[in-house]
Amino acid sequence: MPAVEVAHTVTGEGPPLYLVHGIGSRRTTWDALLPALSEHFTCVAYDLRGHGDSPVPPVPYSLDELVDDLEALRVRLGHERIHVMGHSLGGQIGPAYARAHPARTSSVVLLSTAAGRTVGDSAGVKGVVAAMRDQGVEAVLTTLVDRWYTDGFVAAHPEVIEHRIEQVLGTPEDVFLSVFDVYASTEMLAWLPQVGCPCLVLTGEFDGACNPRLNAVIDDALPESELVVLPALKHSVLVEGPERVLPPVLDFLLRHRD
Repeated sequence: MPAVEVAHTVTGEGPPLYLVHGIGSRRTTWDALLPALSEHFTCVAYDLRGHGDSPVPPVPYSLDELVDDLEALRVRLGHERIHVMGHSLGGQIGPAYARAHPARTSSVVLLSTAAGRTVGDSAGVKGVVAAMRDQGVEAVLTTLVDRWYTDGFVAAHPEVIEHRIEQVLGTPEDVFLSVFDVYASTEMLAWLPQVGCPCLVLTGEFDGACNPRLNAVIDDALPESELVVLPALKHSVLVEGPERVLPPVLDFLLRHRD
């Protein structure tokens, strides 16, 4: 299938930094980081195929197709080399892009993602997908919200949780399940050693599916990387703790700024 011309927003000046969101999310997930990042980088935030304002081609989607969409956007915008930062599924797209296009990649930031899953880890995430296929996405949202946010954040910010639920339910169900399949079935461990650019690996201490153990595996597999674990956060670090994500991310990007 040909690459999709994804909807995108460009802000700031400097070396290009492409921002890749996760399953059922939108480019707005980066909004809290953009004011600081756009002082130093040309930030390109985009909606994945099937999400937000981007076209919705027929499913299933593959990791390679999601990488092709990113490359097509780079070509369309005329950037020679790019930094890539991705969250969750986006944290798989980023290094996959760097592997496929090493000459075009300056650095990669992997946020809240997974590799080196054990048999039990894989069974758990695939079980969530199976439950959604059996019961519908909406019926499993309570489980997802519990995985994404701490109890205290859920209690204090019901409007944020409601907005996130609206994003998920606003994503076509077949698209949501297809990209969840990509996330659940992708195993990066075998090819991470081929990603030669500098990488930052960051996750939350209490992220169940993308926990510090798996992120340490990612860090060990990458030739040039550093690992940051943010205390007391779960999966949705960009929503619950952007002010804690920003310092290590900006420090890393500025050190590797072209």
